[in-house]
Amino acid sequence: MPNLVRPFVGFLVLMSIVQAQPAPAANPLLTPSPLPFNYPPFNLIKNEHYLPAYEAGMTENLAEIAAIAQNPAPANFDNTIVALERSGRLLTRVATVFGGLSGANTNPEMQKIQRAMSPRLAAHSDAIRLNAALFARISSLYAARASLALDPESDRLLWRTFQDFVRAGAKLGEAEKAKLRTLNSELATLQTTFTQNVLKERDSSSVLFDARAELAGLSDTAIATAAAAAKAAGHDGKFLIALVNTSGQPPLTDLKNHAARAKLMAASLDRGSRGSDYDNRAVVSAIAKKRAARAALLGYAHHAAYQLEEQTVGSVEVLNKLLAQLAPPAVANARKEAADMQAIVDAEKGGFTLGAADWDLYSEKVRAARYAFDESQLRPYYELNRVLIDGVFFAATKLYGITFKERHDLPVYEPTVRTFDVFNSDGSALAIFFFDPYARSNKNGGAWANAYSSQSHLLGTRPVIGNHLNIPQPPAGQPTLLTHSEVNTAFHEFGHALHGMFSNVKYPRFSGTSVPRDFVEFPSQVNEMWASWPEILQNYAKHYQTGAPLPAELLAKVQAAAKFNQGFKTTEYLAATLLDQAWHQVSAAEIPEADGVLAFEAAALKKYGVDFAAVPPRYRSTYFSHTFSGGYSAGYYSYIWSEVLDANTVEWIKQNGGLQRANGDRFRAKLLSRGGTADALGLFRDFTGGEPDIKPLLVRRGLEIPAQK
Repeated sequence: MPNLVRPFVGFLVLMSIVQAQPAPAANPLLTPSPLPFNYPPFNLIKNEHYLPAYEAGMTENLAEIAAIAQNPAPANFDNTIVALERSGRLLTRVATVFGGLSGANTNPEMQKIQRAMSPRLAAHSDAIRLNAALFARISSLYAARASLALDPESDRLLWRTFQDFVRAGAKLGEAEKAKLRTLNSELATLQTTFTQNVLKERDSSSVLFDARAELAGLSDTAIATAAAAAKAAGHDGKFLIALVNTSGQPPLTDLKNHAARAKLMAASLDRGSRGSDYDNRAVVSAIAKKRAARAALLGYAHHAAYQLEEQTVGSVEVLNKLLAQLAPPAVANARKEAADMQAIVDAEKGGFTLGAADWDLYSEKVRAARYAFDESQLRPYYELNRVLIDGVFFAATKLYGITFKERHDLPVYEPTVRTFDVFNSDGSALAIFFFDPYARSNKNGGAWANAYSSQSHLLGTRPVIGNHLNIPQPPAGQPTLLTHSEVNTAFHEFGHALHGMFSNVKYPRFSGTSVPRDFVEFPSQVNEMWASWPEILQNYAKHYQTGAPLPAELLAKVQAAAKFNQGFKTTEYLAATLLDQAWHQVSAAEIPEADGVLAFEAAALKKYGVDFAAVPPRYRSTYFSHTFSGGYSAGYYSYIWSEVLDANTVEWIKQNGGLQRANGDRFRAKLLSRGGTADALGLFRDFTGGEPDIKPLLVRRGLEIPAQK
């Protein structure tokens, strides 16, 4: 997913400790980077640079805003709307770098800064959006919009700016504005607390095993990694398995010991609710209550109504209907899958009822019996560098004509980060891309894309895009062999990178992935199709030792099993999606206190018919970063809705020749380059020539909607 938290452009108040600190000499954040495309000088940036740079950026930006709001000249598009687009460049630069590194390479001092700054960022946003004089100028222009004869992108910018201010509370009275400022400040602090708790709880919940025998089934490399982790943590001779963000944990696919699997799954599911210092139950309750209160203040029934108002899905009612259609067949399929696995458990005289800890192992046994292969057979053919260079990049070259050249002269914040120049087909420079593949204890979980510099003709800026993954790093000298899911993730995140790199807009407000939340995953999900496209797959799926291609018979089995386990995958996703909506489709009075969070979660899953213990939500509430801190509140449905659009688009591409430059050029011109300059669904219709249809998604996932009675 992309990092969608756009940095605000200043603060209203800066804490006294910052005012007391002199700016360090040669603070690299205070001036534009001298490196190509404004690539950040990571090697020069130190913790002590952030606060003085934030102070300078705040001071500069507040002066810019005051000049716009108090301009004695009548408001016009240039002196008001364009001036707003130009404002806050210094503070945006600081917030972009700090925000990116806070997720990818944080440390205790940065976390302290993050806690201090998050409410001040919220206060600054309010200082701009709730500025009555500024809004009066914007309103006067909006009222005269029809007579201004603006070009289409400028006209949309005026509309977008007005809507942004209204949705931020610009029309409220002063007393309501004061309440809104308080709620926004409190929410910013709570969301930062949630983020930091998830990271600390994940690390503190690593599971320790006493004996190697408990890890039977894991590869020698995985066991060596666990032994090294235990030794580093002071448990020499034992084995430590770190957790990933999702409920499911990768080792569960291979662990043969039932007790070991249960121990690992229990640790995963308990995160954030086990009474530790990083317990998130009270934080979840407070965030949900304050979001509901803010929505009510702004005139909405609940937070979901506020969030979905401008999304492409249309409304809460349309979304609920879609989810109600999908959940029953997904759960029905999952129960059939569970029955198949239970039969194997019983045949092996396992003596237990299949649970969440057992699903991955036994689904692989079903796959092996049904299709005569398992996931472990694929990994030797998915070596990281080949996946990146001969897969992800090769597909982009074939489809769009762009090329890549690795460079080693740009500074990086971590030695395993790689940087690449990206060129158009005519040889002109397009962007800089950097790739941060490995998991670290100081790195957020999951996978995401960040724009460290966004394209804008107005500002003369060009893209610097980073992809951040969380692949376990093997011991030194060992190859990095990916799972099938990790390969798809690499293609997915590069889809976001393409969206940013191909941006061709005038105004920064519309750059790259600045589109509705439920549209942003659409282009990246389309890019996943190339991971399994025969010409692409044959180019990168080669044995890491011999170079032999993925055998045709194994490929055929992979393709035959494409719909395998989709009941599980769809159910775990929908369970999380429905939890997200449950927390955000209620009033503040309906939200429980901390001690009722887990009961609320259980009741919601039961209400929606996805309370199947063998398939827990992909994220439980207490570690659900997407919705409680990651910018997807009431928006986690975006992945499935985007997949509706994606499935339609993939069908169009297949029917029009597949992997061809003409299709790539069309997708780039009509959609990827447009950012937020036009209605998102209009861009989809312009490319595909039709309306979204759920049927291709259902076929892809092997789901059948029950006939209406």
